[in-house]
Parts: sequence; structure tokens; C-alpha cells
Amino acid sequence: MTCNDTMNLCGIICIDKPENYTSFDVVARMRGICRTKKIGHAGTLDPMATGVLPLFLGRATKACAILPDQNKRYRASFRLGITTDTQDITGKVVRARPVTASAQEVRQALQGFVGDILQLPPMYSAVQVGGQRLYDLARQGIEVEREPREVSILSIDLLEESPETGEYAIDVLCAKGTYIRTLCHDLGEKLGCGATLTKLRRTMAAGFTEADCITLEQAEELLADRELASRVLPVEKAFASLYRVDLSEKQAKMYQNGVKLDPKKTRCSHVEGDIAVYGPGGIFLGVSAVNRETGLLETKSLFALA
Repeated sequence: MTCNDTMNLCGIICIDKPENYTSFDVVARMRGICRTKKIGHAGTLDPMATGVLPLFLGRATKACAILPDQNKRYRASFRLGITTDTQDITGKVVRARPVTASAQEVRQALQGFVGDILQLPPMYSAVQVGGQRLYDLARQGIEVEREPREVSILSIDLLEESPETGEYAIDVLCAKGTYIRTLCHDLGEKLGCGATLTKLRRTMAAGFTEADCITLEQAEELLADRELASRVLPVEKAFASLYRVDLSEKQAKMYQNGVKLDPKKTRCSHVEGDIAVYGPGGIFLGVSAVNRETGLLETKSLFALA
């Protein structure tokens, strides 16, 4: 689902977010490049972070809330011995401690964070408490109580180690909502010396990787060459992992008109969870699921126009 006219782009374009840009900065700039106001993104990145930021254009913005792959992958560097108020190197150092932990102790401590764990959202974050963003309160010097949240870390691999300087780099695969700077902070507390994030790059989000990305500068060049549409991915790529159902022409018309279909006739009555629905010619129509109470295939989000 892409359009050739840059005034009406629809689909997914993955941007390699540069450092010192907020995710909103990237969206704002791409609104100008794509000449559209309707852009959503899959997962906020802090200004200091770089890497994969999938943007959803036009009708594809409806995909943001129902993406089947919400996992993220990061390459993170951290330094032991210091703690900052933002839990990353951009903040003010609030404490410095000697580092006695060996590389082996760091490895062992890291593995203790794999699985379902509790994280206390950092004050410098977009989490809302009492209707206010934590980072707005933090900038006023106000600290409020926060409830720990359960997050899931699927794997952590140690990539680089320098015990002499206390600097390390890790690869982290985690579920949505995980704060990598908080992971590094908590690791430092577990080791008794403190730690702060020094560099962060997201290498995967919503199933898209660095190989899918272009830079903002490349997007502008492609626009000038009238080739930007060639880098817009069809929205169905985000749902490639789902069970696929292909409808007949008659079924497709009914589906697009909001008719709930019999899953037995579409050969998906056995499927649990979301289903990618296609029409004749392989046209992606939308995402549905079998309602176990009604026994019917019901639409969660329709992408193709009737």
C-alpha cells in the first residue's frame, strides 16, 4: 500500500534517527519532506539515541497500535562508577564511586536482568503521573513517587568490555516499554558502584532493522529526485509474521463493507490472535481476529479503501 504522489504517501518509511533529535523532531521534519501531517512512529527514542525509527504515513498510522512485533533491540554503552540525574551521560553527575567489579561479575549481574523484571520509570521520561509528564516535573526539580513497572528482557549479550576504564557495551533484546538507561542504572546499583548510559543505538523496532533505514538527508535527496516513494514500504510488511487469509472477490467486498465473515469459510477458525487479511491480487485489506464469543471474523483495523 504505497502511493506514487509524494503529496499522498502511505506506508512505512524507516528513518535512522540522528543524535540530538527527538522522535517528534524527526516526525516534524518528515512531515515537511513527505508533505503530509499524518505521521506516526513505532516507539520514542531519547534525543541522545540513534537508530531505527519506523514512521507510518497516511492510513498506515492505524498500524501503530496493533503491531504484532513490539520488541526492540539496542546496542548500549555504559560506564561504571558514576550516577547521573537522567541515568545517562547527558545528565548531571550526582554520585561517583570506586569500581571494584570484574568483567566476569558484570557478565553475571547482567544475566540477572534477563526475563520479566520490575523497573522504576526514571524521572526524566514521558511517563505520566497525575496527568503530568515526569520529565516536566523533573525539569522543575520535583521528584514524585512512581510505581515500578514490569518489563521483559529477552536477552543481553556483552559485546565489549574494558574493566580498566569501567566501560562496557551490550546488545539488548527487550519488549516494549523497557528503559535501557534504567537497566544500566540498576546494573550499577547491583554492582555497588553505579553506572550511566553513555551511548544508545536502536538496531531493531517493529521487525525493521538498520538495513531498512535511510537518513533524513537521504529522504530529502530522494524527494528532490522524485524517488522518495520507492523507499516507502507497504504497511503489510509490519504484519508479515501473522497468519494470512486470502479472500475471494465477494468475501473481500463484504469484508471492506464491515461484514463479519465466517472463519470456517476463510479457513482460519483455528487461529488464535491477529490475522492478516488479503483480497484478490494479494491486496492487503486489514487485520482481524476471530471473536470466540460470536464465532465470527471481526475487523480490528481496515487499511485498503473499499
